Amino acid sequence: MSEIVTSGQNKYIKMATSLKQKKYRDELGLFIVEGIRLVEEAAKSSWLVETCIYTSEAQEEPRVQKILEQLQTKECRTIEVLKTVYDKASETKEPQGLMAIVKKSAHQLVDMLGKVENPLLVVLDEVQDPGNVGTIIRTAAAAGCTGVILTKGCADVFAGKVVRASMGSLFNIPIVEGVTQSEIISYLAQYKIDILATSLEASRIYFQANLKKPVAIVFGNEGNGVSNHFLQESKERIHIPLVGNVESLNVAASAAVILYEAVRQRQ
Repeated sequence: MSEIVTSGQNKYIKMATSLKQKKYRDELGLFIVEGIRLVEEAAKSSWLVETCIYTSEAQEEPRVQKILEQLQTKECRTIEVLKTVYDKASETKEPQGLMAIVKKSAHQLVDMLGKVENPLLVVLDEVQDPGNVGTIIRTAAAAGCTGVILTKGCADVFAGKVVRASMGSLFNIPIVEGVTQSEIISYLAQYKIDILATSLEASRIYFQANLKKPVAIVFGNEGNGVSNHFLQESKERIHIPLVGNVESLNVAASAAVILYEAVRQRQ
């Protein structure tokens, strides 16, 4: 049965509001998922949804009712709030009246591969734009990648903008964040996974590379590209040819092009 809350001073509302800030997400090990689609994905996943907050208006939606029923069977706390109270905790411009507080699920490099025979990994090297990080996670999940590894300096995977841009895909693919470049290089060498670094210099066209073998494709920072550390350790450098009069492609667009070439080759 749901609780009914009318005050913005309720501890769960205050918690949800605080989770807009990274320091509280890190301290509490929790993050916010907002919107019908995203809460639905969280409810279907194996991740622990601790609390679900919703408005009476949202509850009128049959889809929301089904989500709430599903979460209640998992012993998730459900709280009905006034729209004015909900809006204080919301981070979106046009809130749908449904959000969930979810416990972070930490993956480690050592257990990312499992029993995967032919890994296809995505490495994000200081990619700082939340929209890019979320979109690449979504693309990697859609392309059936083994996992996504983020170096220190990337946007926080659990920030609201990243979660929304991923459209819930972070629940469906292993993600390891906050790893140093040296740790990643050592890990990939241990498992004999070739590093392919995206670079416009001294590189070959991406579709000429062998993407059928175990590879980790590195996508770099929006302004500076892939760091020298990865470039020096890469088995190969690849690029997307720019036919028109533009300097570069957005990193998320580049990831989509290259990852689906890997899909094509592997089929």
